[in-house]
Parts: sequence; C-alpha cells; structure tokens
Amino acid sequence: MSGPADRTRSSMPAFMCSNKNPVKYLGQDYETLKAQCLAANTLFEDETFPASSSSLGVNKFGPDSAKAKDVTWLRPSEIKTNPQFIVDGAKCVDVCQGSVGDCWFLASIASLTMNEEFLSLVVPGNQSFQTDYAGIFHFKLWQYGEWLDVVVDDRLPTKNQQLMFVKSGTANEFWSSLLEKAYAKLNGSYESLIGGLPFEALQDFTGGISEIYCLNEAPGDLFQIIQKALKMKSLVTCSSISADEEERTKQNVIKGHAYSLVGAVEVSFNDGKEKLIRVRNPWGYAEWNGAWSDNSSEWDKVDPKVKADLNLQCDDGEAWIPYSSFTNEFCRVEICHVSLEFACSDQHHTWCLTQFDGSWRSGFSAGGCPKYSDTYCTNPQFRIRLEEPDDDHEVSTEQPCCTVIVGLMQKNRRKIITGEKLLPIGFYIYRYETQDFKITQEFLKKNKQVAYSIYKNTREVSTRFKLPVGEYLIVPSTYDPNQDADFCLRVFSEKNADSSGGW
Repeated sequence: MSGPADRTRSSMPAFMCSNKNPVKYLGQDYETLKAQCLAANTLFEDETFPASSSSLGVNKFGPDSAKAKDVTWLRPSEIKTNPQFIVDGAKCVDVCQGSVGDCWFLASIASLTMNEEFLSLVVPGNQSFQTDYAGIFHFKLWQYGEWLDVVVDDRLPTKNQQLMFVKSGTANEFWSSLLEKAYAKLNGSYESLIGGLPFEALQDFTGGISEIYCLNEAPGDLFQIIQKALKMKSLVTCSSISADEEERTKQNVIKGHAYSLVGAVEVSFNDGKEKLIRVRNPWGYAEWNGAWSDNSSEWDKVDPKVKADLNLQCDDGEAWIPYSSFTNEFCRVEICHVSLEFACSDQHHTWCLTQFDGSWRSGFSAGGCPKYSDTYCTNPQFRIRLEEPDDDHEVSTEQPCCTVIVGLMQKNRRKIITGEKLLPIGFYIYRYETQDFKITQEFLKKNKQVAYSIYKNTREVSTRFKLPVGEYLIVPSTYDPNQDADFCLRVFSEKNADSSGGW
C-alpha cells in the first residue's frame, strides 16, 4: 500500500535545474549535434519537429486546411541574402506578427527585449549563419518547474518566399522566427500557439510568476505597482478591451489585442503631474494617436529635456498614453516577477523561490475543493515557514508580515494532441502551530483558512498575500474531485522561506 510519500514529489531547490544547467529537451544535445553536422558537412534536420504539416498543426493548420496549402519550408539563406541571427542587438521592432494568432506570445518577446540580461539567458549568444553554421540553433525555455534547452533546425514555413509566422522588422534577421519555432516545438505545433495570455510566455521565458490586474477593479496604487515592477525588472504586458474582431478605436488601439507595457513615468504638466504609460503594439505599427502620442501638442508644454528623453517620434508601434486613457482603453495588466536564480546579477530587486511538484490522482489524491469535505483532506499538502518579515515592514503594526505570491500551475494543457482541457484549480492556505503535518477533517473543524485563491480554469492561478511570520500549509486542488492532473506549486517571497516537502 502506498504511503504519504508516494502522493507527491517533495520540494527541490529551483536552482537544481537552472537556466545555466538546463535539461536537454527530448535528449537533444546542441553542441554534439552541431559538431556532428560540421564534421559531416551537412545541415541539421530535426526529426523530432520535422519540416512538415505535422509541425504546423492538426486543425486550423492541419494538412487539409487552406492555411497549410502551398507551404514551403526554407532555410534563411533561401529566403534572404546575407541572413543574420541578430542585427545590432535584439529590439522590440524585431518582432512582427505573422498569420497565426499569437500576439500574446509576440507581446511577451517584445517585453523580453527590453532587458538585455534576460534576453541573453533565453537566446544564447555565439549563434550565427556565418561562423560554424550547421543549420542548428537552440534556446532556453522554462516549463512547469524546469529549464529546458530546446534545439531546432532553421527550416521555416513560408508562402511565396515570405515567412508565415513571426518575422523581424529587419528583413534578413531571424532570431525571433527561430525562437518562435522553438516555442512551437515545445508546445507541439505552431497551431498550439493560437490564443493565449501574455503571462504564459513570460513565465516560459523567465520561470517567473505572474499577477493579473483587471483595470475595472484595480487597486488605487496600480500605477505605483507598475512603476515598482518595471524597476524590479519584472516584465509587464497589457490587453485592450475585447471585441468580436480586432477593430481599431478612434485613438488607434486594437481591440482584443495584447501589448507590451514598457514604461511608466510622471511628468510635470500644467502646474501638476501627468501619469503616462508606454505601450508597444507587437505588430510594430498601429500605435496610439491620442493625447501624449508622438506628435501631440502636450509635449510642447513639458521641460525640453524631458521631451527629448521621452518623446521618441517614430512609427514603431510604441507610444505614451495618459494613465486615465489607459484605464479606459485597456482591460488587464499582467506582471511577471522573476526569481533570484534567474536575475542573479541584481539580488536586491528579485524574489526568492520555493517550488513543489505534485499530482492529483482520481480516488487517491484528487479530493476537490473544500465543499467536498469527505475527500478534501486527501489532496496534496505542502508546508512552508516564513521567518523573515519584509524590509519595509512597519514596526508599529501588531505582527511582522511577509509578502508572498503563491502560484498553482497545471501542466501540459496547451498541446493540441496530448493536452487536455484546462481544469478549474485553486488553493487554500492554513496556519498551524503544532507538529501535526497533515490537515484532517478534525483540523478543519477547528481552523479556518487564512488565505485562498479563486478557482479558475487557467494554466496558473496566482495571488499576492501579506502573511504574518509563521508556519503554513498550502493545499492545492481541482474544484471537483477525481480529476487527474499534474501540477507545479510555487511560492515567491521577498525573503527566503523554509520548506520541508509535502504530503
């Protein structure tokens, strides 16, 4: 009979599999494969993600679909003369959308380019079409708690000699197209990238954890939260108010579209202060044309030095928007916070990570939410100890508190062929002061939760809390019992948190 230790894998430090020591995805070793191709004077062909209709998709891009007809897979040298991996550094304008509906993914790439350190961890250097070229490239991506080194060949899908999917604003540059191919491979096909939320890709680029703010119910200090997030190197995106189709407003905002949020400043204006948000359309054009846009008259009323620093006049899809207009035109802001092991060069402005992996199994460890009192206690349970309060803790308050962001992620749900529908998932947090590790029905009769998330059918449910110093049990679950799934539970804290596995 299985014991408690069989119900879930215990926690392990996130750095055991880090960006600097990634797992070789599908067992493919980039250096070995490249050396073999150079020795044989051949170009790499990736049999695990072939240049065929199976890599495009099975439905909208399936072999019988109109979108899959007349597709030719070409290497960059067959598309443009003098192909380059990166030209003059990776920039936002290197990411322009193609025919697949993955603006959420492109907005995330564009946000990534705003931080050269982060980008270099995802897009390894020393890759070239000139030196030791063998038709093989690789990228480092995070998924479900581990870093992966993903290898691709450079055969890209085209129609009429034009790239079908993401392309660079520089015609002979291909790093963004190849990164998209690696992400499509990781998710099973290009079609798997249709539709999504930007925070998914941001997490897969950084191993970070995301917060979502709906602007119709946002806290009063959201502008300051955004400013602090950008200062802490968090990656931020936003989505415009949705519509049946991607139509434009009078101020040129694309409805139902994902943007990168790359700046938040206050400027002196008319004897007061004006809050401005800078957003970027991943298309690389179609930017805001209302107040505070590139050529608006408001810029003539600010300090000339401020204008010179902020008012960059070019049609690149980026523009400043007054915060008051931003909250009317956009519906959601997503912030991806990164952990200490990813942003190791600036330890003062990052988060500490504690990570657990586990599974829900029908009839065994899939007890459902608390309303299913007979089975709820069979869910996996994880202990965490918060010992150090935040640096900005107010001494006058009764108890020292710790800021934590708890995220529960269900695994392998995007892949069209092997994936399954997203389940409603969530978690409850309980305070305990005894040596009893496992929550029982008797425990629940005497103790209420101190924090919890809302159950949602999204890849990850995450919530920010301020918890007093102490010990806690986190119980993740599906909403209904007897639903099978694997999950990753992560706790981001401003200070180190102690953990000792789970049940």
